Amino acid sequence: MTAGHRSAAGHPTPADFAAPPSAADHRRWTESDAAARPARLRRLRARFEAAGIDAYLGLRREHMRYLTGFTLGEGEEKVAGTSGHFLVSGGEVVLLADSRYTIQARREAPGARIVDGPRDLARGWAELAGSVGARRGGVEAALLPHATWRRLEAAAPDVELVPIEGWLEEARATKEPAELERVAAACAVADRALAALLPGIVPGATEHDLALHLEWLMRTSGAETVAFEPTCLVGANAALPHGAPSSEAVRDGAVVLFDFGAQVAGYRSDMTRTLFVGEPSERDLGVYETVTRAQAAAIAQVQATVSGELTLPSGRDLDGVARRTIEADGRWPAYGHGLGHGIGLATH
Repeated sequence: MTAGHRSAAGHPTPADFAAPPSAADHRRWTESDAAARPARLRRLRARFEAAGIDAYLGLRREHMRYLTGFTLGEGEEKVAGTSGHFLVSGGEVVLLADSRYTIQARREAPGARIVDGPRDLARGWAELAGSVGARRGGVEAALLPHATWRRLEAAAPDVELVPIEGWLEEARATKEPAELERVAAACAVADRALAALLPGIVPGATEHDLALHLEWLMRTSGAETVAFEPTCLVGANAALPHGAPSSEAVRDGAVVLFDFGAQVAGYRSDMTRTLFVGEPSERDLGVYETVTRAQAAAIAQVQATVSGELTLPSGRDLDGVARRTIEADGRWPAYGHGLGHGIGLATH
């Protein structure tokens, strides 16, 4: 079996990776977030003048947590109504939370003024905007339906709406040390879970059962939840980047691909591991080794940047490094997607 890390026994064991985070780690991370929020808010407010706005209406779940501390589970925003929406003015943060979330909001977002969130944002918009003196409000336009935008305009015609995109995404792209610790912890939880699963990856084991067991191992070894539904794909199925586990069974000589991630204190990991059971075919091993070289070339570029040898590359630059490595090999076409993506409070 081929894998990334290796122990003296030939392949990784759970002991090769960091232990699950402790209760003290979680307390420290909570305190770090609370201490960081004033600076996060200052950076947001610093952009108000140039954009000509005096308030910012936030809708994205990750932004709620980043700026206020209020948390919603994956997909919960679909049933939470306006709860979690927030309005940042020059002097305060207003957090909407209906009766289902009031106690939670007071506990998690002590720095915010909690307001009962209306089912229809437009019905409470004039009062909400007026309470902070907003006359020109920035709105996370990518998340607000056009119909709702029109209703907000009609509900408070004296409040001009200004589309804002990417402000907080840009801020979140640069991680604080405590955020990086949590991403690293989520990586270790996932790596340790796969290491524990390795002895069970044998001929006859099914994609479905292996994916389910991997999820159980992550959830019982430090993850508060999974970053996304884990995937196990065997043989030709491994060519489906977002395929779903089936009853397909592991067999000798087959590729076994895992796509999985853990969530620790709100922060995610996302990793793909390609393994072989028995002896791989010459072609499969050749593809694997070519991709490994391309990945290593991109990582080397990042390391050269960290050491000061190169200026900071863009994601497009790094994609080009990996892509050219595959193209120079000449045996197979390069991948059709991008090299990678951001990670943190969101998986992508």
